[in-house]
Amino acid sequence: MPASTLTATPSSPLARQPLALSVAAASLAAFFIYLMDSYSTHNGLVMLLGAALGISLYHASFGFTTAWRTLVTTGRGRAVRAQMLMLAIAVCLFFPALAAGELFGQQVFGFVRPLSVSVIFGAFIFGIGMQIANGCASGNLYHAGGGQIRAIPSMIGFAAGALWATRDYEWWTTQPSLAPVDLIGSLGVVPAIALNLLVFAAIAQLTRVIEKRKFGSVEADDAGKDQPLSKRLLSGPWPFIWGAIALAVLNFATLALIGRPWAVALAYPLWGAKAAEALNLGLDVDFWGYWMMPGRDTALMGGVLEDSASLMNIGVIFGAVVAAALAGRLSLSWKMPVMQWLATIIGGLMLGYGATIAFGCNIGAFFGGIASGSLHGWLWLVAAFAGSFVGTWLRPLFRLPRT
Repeated sequence: MPASTLTATPSSPLARQPLALSVAAASLAAFFIYLMDSYSTHNGLVMLLGAALGISLYHASFGFTTAWRTLVTTGRGRAVRAQMLMLAIAVCLFFPALAAGELFGQQVFGFVRPLSVSVIFGAFIFGIGMQIANGCASGNLYHAGGGQIRAIPSMIGFAAGALWATRDYEWWTTQPSLAPVDLIGSLGVVPAIALNLLVFAAIAQLTRVIEKRKFGSVEADDAGKDQPLSKRLLSGPWPFIWGAIALAVLNFATLALIGRPWAVALAYPLWGAKAAEALNLGLDVDFWGYWMMPGRDTALMGGVLEDSASLMNIGVIFGAVVAAALAGRLSLSWKMPVMQWLATIIGGLMLGYGATIAFGCNIGAFFGGIASGSLHGWLWLVAAFAGSFVGTWLRPLFRLPRT
């Protein structure tokens, strides 16, 4: 894909794009100071936490879309095993804190949601959308930060789909549903952790079996192994395992700072509503049931920079810009075939609609749900993986490679 002249060669030294890095770091610092001065230190710290997540996502190229597609099409499961490690670390950190109800003096709660038709359908179309759009909720953010402009129409579609879903949200709440299942409360902390660890290990082992049968060996997770440790940390690439550890610890930091797990999709309905208001579309979103729920009404009345989910998403983009400049790969890539532009918009709509009715995306529902001990996180995973399988085989319709 064509890129601007900002692109640097992989062999150039650390701080490979010094001008871009300086501008990115200065912008991040200026935005942090602005948030502290105009809002609060807390808002600034939330944004910086998002930036740390963005750096981790970019340096590890840690995503869900490619990981799942690679397992389906080639049998390679290295990235999926890293996801299982991430979840294993997360449950060991989260479960005791959630059982206690507080962390470092901060009241905390998890994402425990019903086992509903909306989770199944929403996660399924989210899975299709992530393959068509070539990115999930977190993936689009760090891709955009790295200069992949193709992520922007997907994000616009995500916001539009999420807003559409808020219009239908009350109807989805009337569909068949089972009560939420909280494994921490039902089993106790230690048994719940043990059960989850067994499932993670089983999934990881299954990927190993598939990979060994197909290739005779398991692929090593050794990205950047020839680089000095300090250079790998600052400019990447990171092994998937590093990304898994970083994301689990930073999600735990999110729990401590905000009181809830990391959530990406929560911001998109608000962005869609604010855009509709700015464009004078005449939508009475204030009277839609979704926005009458506690917390969401406050978010709608406030500004985007008062919303924790929005601040973290913006931080992820900033962090990815800094990481891309450190790696010497910051470039602006915008040219792609018309069919792929169409795919990003359609896929984005599916991502936004699906995430909103399924109580979250790959971060809030899958990562956050399982880390919260909620059974709906596992239901989301099964439905989304099925959708991802379908989406993988639909990719050629949009002239996208299946692998």
